[in-house]
Amino acid sequence: SSDGIIRIHQSKGNKDRIVSLPDKLLATLRHYYQAFKPKEYLFEGEKGGKYSERSVQLILKKALVKANVQSEGSVHTLRHSYATHLIQSGIDIRIVKELLGHENIKTTMIYAHITDIDKQKTPSPLDFL
Repeated sequence: SSDGIIRIHQSKGNKDRIVSLPDKLLATLRHYYQAFKPKEYLFEGEKGGKYSERSVQLILKKALVKANVQSEGSVHTLRHSYATHLIQSGIDIRIVKELLGHENIKTTMIYAHITDIDKQKTPSPLDFL
């Protein structure tokens, strides 16, 4: 993609999604694409076609072990972390809602954790006088 966006077809809930990618990752994916020339999906199983949900879980588990991550992780944990970091970075909750494919903003609000650090960073209205 020349615009730094990857399009994901039929992800969770059989909904299409878009995800922005950093230039460094985009370059790595382009190299991967040239090397493996996937036919239908960017990441395909040994026999072609998409990975099963279980295969993705096993790949993630192996990656967590290799990275020496001590806590349990799942695909949902990655999704949850992605949404939480977007919100903590100041991305508008409505944009996060669209990126996650939520129909209702209330579903997205689950990711809007308020921490003590967030409260400390919030300026007083008097600061703007």
